[in-house]
Amino acid sequence: MKRQGRGSSLATMSPKLLCTIHFQAIPLLLLFVALQHAKKLSVFAGSTGNSNYFGGNQTDHQALLAFKTEITHDPTKVLSSWNDSLHFCEWEGVTCGRKHRRVIVLDLQSRGLVGSLSPYIGNLSFIREIVLPNNTLGGNIPDEVGNLFRLQVLSLNNNSFEGEIPANLSHCSNLKFLKVGQNNLSGSIPIELASLSKLEFLSIHKNNLTGGIPHFIGNLSSLQILSAARNVLGGRIPDALGQLRSLTFLGLGGNKFSGSVPPSLYNLSSIIDFSLADNELSGSLPTDLFLTLPHLQGFQIHDNQFTGSLPVSLSNASELKQIEVYENHFTGKVSINFGGLQQLESLLNCSSLQEIYLEVNQFKGTLPNVLVNLSAQLTFFAIGDNLLFGEIPLWVGNLVNLTTLSMNGNKFTGTIPNNIGNLKKLQRLYLSDNKLSGRLPISLGNLSLLDELSLENNRLQGTIPSSIENCQNLLLLDLSQNNLNDTIPKQVFAISTLSISLNLSHNFFVGSLPLEKGNLVHLEKLDLSENKLSGKIPNSLSSCASLEYLYMEGNFFKGAIPTSLSSLRGIQVIDFSRNNLSSQIPNFLETLSLKNLNLSFNDFQGEVPTKGVFANASTISLIGNNRLCGGILELKFPTCLTKEEKKMRWPLALKVVIPMTCIILVVIIVSLFLFCWHKNRRKHKSSESSLRQSLLKVSYQMLLKATDGFSLVNLIGVGSFGSVYKGILGEDKSIVAIKVINIERQGASRSFISECEALKNIRHRNLVKIITSCSSVDFQGNDFKALIYEFMPNGSLENWLHMDLEINNEQVDIQNLNLLQRTNIAIDVAYALDYLHHQCPTPIVHCDLKPSNILFDSNMTAHVGDFGLAKFLLGLTNPERSSSIGIRGTIGYTPPEYGLGREVSTKGDVYSYGILLLEMITGKRPTDRVFEGDLNLHKYARMALPNHVMEIADPILFRNVDEVIDNHNCSPTNRIEECLISMVKVGVACSVELPQERWDISKVISELHFIRNILLGAGI
Repeated sequence: MKRQGRGSSLATMSPKLLCTIHFQAIPLLLLFVALQHAKKLSVFAGSTGNSNYFGGNQTDHQALLAFKTEITHDPTKVLSSWNDSLHFCEWEGVTCGRKHRRVIVLDLQSRGLVGSLSPYIGNLSFIREIVLPNNTLGGNIPDEVGNLFRLQVLSLNNNSFEGEIPANLSHCSNLKFLKVGQNNLSGSIPIELASLSKLEFLSIHKNNLTGGIPHFIGNLSSLQILSAARNVLGGRIPDALGQLRSLTFLGLGGNKFSGSVPPSLYNLSSIIDFSLADNELSGSLPTDLFLTLPHLQGFQIHDNQFTGSLPVSLSNASELKQIEVYENHFTGKVSINFGGLQQLESLLNCSSLQEIYLEVNQFKGTLPNVLVNLSAQLTFFAIGDNLLFGEIPLWVGNLVNLTTLSMNGNKFTGTIPNNIGNLKKLQRLYLSDNKLSGRLPISLGNLSLLDELSLENNRLQGTIPSSIENCQNLLLLDLSQNNLNDTIPKQVFAISTLSISLNLSHNFFVGSLPLEKGNLVHLEKLDLSENKLSGKIPNSLSSCASLEYLYMEGNFFKGAIPTSLSSLRGIQVIDFSRNNLSSQIPNFLETLSLKNLNLSFNDFQGEVPTKGVFANASTISLIGNNRLCGGILELKFPTCLTKEEKKMRWPLALKVVIPMTCIILVVIIVSLFLFCWHKNRRKHKSSESSLRQSLLKVSYQMLLKATDGFSLVNLIGVGSFGSVYKGILGEDKSIVAIKVINIERQGASRSFISECEALKNIRHRNLVKIITSCSSVDFQGNDFKALIYEFMPNGSLENWLHMDLEINNEQVDIQNLNLLQRTNIAIDVAYALDYLHHQCPTPIVHCDLKPSNILFDSNMTAHVGDFGLAKFLLGLTNPERSSSIGIRGTIGYTPPEYGLGREVSTKGDVYSYGILLLEMITGKRPTDRVFEGDLNLHKYARMALPNHVMEIADPILFRNVDEVIDNHNCSPTNRIEECLISMVKVGVACSVELPQERWDISKVISELHFIRNILLGAGI
């Protein structure tokens, strides 16, 4: 390198020798270096002759100028003052000592600087603090930093540095603060750092560090902060960390640590924040944990494999503010200590407790009345998705500062206590998926701040109380899947703030709709399906100007579709099926931006429109309307006759056509009726979250607020290039999924651009919808990029195929996918690929099809997401080929030709689809341990054909066979085997090694539809 001649020589000289050169030989040295490296030092030409002006400190002056030359972008112009018009001690960001006029502090934090860190930094021999966080500095951290023996603070957090942590930092014997978190550093933690005996703050989080935590860290007796979260560190946590008696913060979350936690860590009495979340740790917690950690304020161990009970000593955690233990295997009754089955006085003395997260564990039992004395400061109480039972205790009404109460997904029985109306600060109430009965309490009307009320899937009965009208901040109201009856009170439709969803489906409501629903001008989803509503569809529905999803199927509505609905310009989905609607299909439906229209099983007549949504047979359903004619050919309706043709053909029709047509229509209608009857017995919740079409531009501040500061509570998942959060966005409080790009990750920016390009112009019911994107800066001036999607409430196919459930759990039947559901999912995914490959203006290859990228809406409709690796097939006459070099997808799903550097093609997606289909049938991942040597999932399935398919199929698929036999008085086993064999053949045909031999996705769709018809005919 050109800089080595001067830079390395100065950097390696002793301080004594540097001083000698400084006072005696600077002119000669500068002349020599200039002759040897004139080109490199030309940037300093204007300053080399001003030794008197700089007080003789040319070393610092030129080191700073060398730093400046490595900065390629200075958006805030902070370095504009770095010129000879000012002494370098007056340059912005530079602080000098009074005595020697040497640089002692370089502070340029959060200035947006782009470039690298010059090795000449090692010549600032008097410097004590280098403070450069929140920039975009890259390259390696120079080894020359190790020459700065006076250095006390090295702060390089949140940059783009790569390579390893320099081992010779160990020479910085006075170092107290070492902050290199949020970079791209790799390798292990250097053992040489053991000599930094004065170190107080060690921040190495959010890098790619590997190996384990070295034992020597336990000898850094002055250490107060150890932040090593979000790396790839593994192994066991060393017992030596228990020697850090001054430690107040321990952050090791988001790694791969395994085994049990060393007991010595529970004796660090100075600890304030203890975070080991998101690892593979196991074992139980000591009973005296909260005695030995008396100052604990934050305790996060969620997403591990801890077992046993929570300690009784929790009662001693008087300073505790947050406890997060969800996603573990804690057991026992939720009694005094949440696990030990005796006393719950554990939480009663936690006078500072503000948030309790106990969701998604295996806690059993009832909630004891002693909890009435819980902290009055409690604002968040989440115990959802456990095995709790009994009635909701009255003491819940005493937690008057609660803003969120989440008790969903348990087995609570009895009624909702009337004193729930005491919780005047409550904003979110989730009691869904329990066995609650009785009437809705009138006191719900007291919750004037409530914005989300979710009571679906219980056994509630009676009417909706008119007091609900007082909840004038409601954004979401879900009372679906209960036994509510009588008419829908007009007060429900008077809540003008409703915007996310109003879901009253699957109840027993009767009568006509109140006219007041025209007040719901902000509502995006209205679901009144599967009730006993009657009368005409009111014109006032057109006042719901923001409506996107309208579900009214399975009722007794009659008459024509009102023309006033033509004003619903943002509507995407309409389902009026299984009603008594009549007259002609209005032509204005052609002009709406509909993605799906279902008018099946009504009494419509006349000509079917051919434009708009009617131009695509896959987006409409008109079956069961036997008086329709015309339309596109795929609908197979008869041609509409003119009056003259009707007169000419009447005698022939009378003698031949009518009898034959009647016979054929009877057979077709009966078959279609049975088909659709079975299909529509499944629950039909809306797939789309409510998202305003007008939301086109969002800022970092809006997303920060939407996710409560990117809180872990809202973290849905972490992927290759970013993290996904659940957020509530906009004035109408729409629920969205926010993917925050980790721009420090190599390839993340390219993934962001690819996903934006892939999704901005494509629309399909089986693709995850992107709402908008954000490319901004955060409050520290760092680049910030995010994508905002529609929210998918039912998670991913990965979770449904491989969730860990006990066989004896009575909810297991509804938590797993049966064969018909898996077939429907396979069809949904196939439709998505067919659209990407054959219907887009520019064909798109997804390149990363796998179960975790298949997401489900509330109706369990599958949506393909994550287009971060997608490729466009630009300018190609054959969409099965691409000009792009094969890229990496996910191990097990990536076609073999990509590994050989072959071109990306649609056939690569077909391979991934075949593996996905085989995984759905067998319940085995392609990376399962059973696949060793030459055996893979494709060969495993191929060898089972045709006689051993039942042996490799997922056992869950046969769980309800006995029930089907009882209901149909016949055995469906042969039909199941027939369908499984056919599906395995499809999966094998899609995943053969040679791309040209794989099936086209359109053939897959045809075959799967045939299989689904067999399943429906067998009542499976």
